[in-house]
Amino acid sequence: MSLIIGRSPDLAACHSVRRAVFIEEQGISEADEIDDLDAGAIHILAQQEGLPIGTARILLDPPVGKIGRICVLAPYRGTGLGRKLVEAALGILRETPRIDEAVLGAQLHTLDFYRKLGFEAEGPIFDDAGIPHRLMRRAL
Repeated sequence: MSLIIGRSPDLAACHSVRRAVFIEEQGISEADEIDDLDAGAIHILAQQEGLPIGTARILLDPPVGKIGRICVLAPYRGTGLGRKLVEAALGILRETPRIDEAVLGAQLHTLDFYRKLGFEAEGPIFDDAGIPHRLMRRAL
C-alpha cells in the first residue's frame, strides 16, 4: 500500500472526497461546499493506491493562510491522515512568502484535534453551512 499526500491539480478528485464527506455525510448543500474560491486555491490530496481518500485546501490572504475543506473518507479516519493533511498544509504555508499565520474554521467536535496541532480557538461560535464552528489560529 502506498500513501501519497501533496499538492494536486486534480480538483475533481478533491471534490469527490468533499462530496462524500460534506455533502453526503453531513448534508451540506453542494452550493455551499463547491464554491468559486476553489479556482484560486491550493489543493492537497491524499491518495492510497491511486484512490482519493482525503483532501484540504489553502486560501492565501497575506499575512494569513486559511486552511479549509479538510476531510477524510470514513474508512480512513483515526489513522492519522487528518493530521498529515494539516501538517502538509502548514508546510506549504511556511514555504509561502508573506504568510506567517494559519487560520481555520473548525467544527466544534474537532476543536481538540486542532489544539493538538498548535491551533488556539478564538471568538464566538459561528454558523457555517448550518454547522457550528470556531475560528482557530496558529503562528507558523
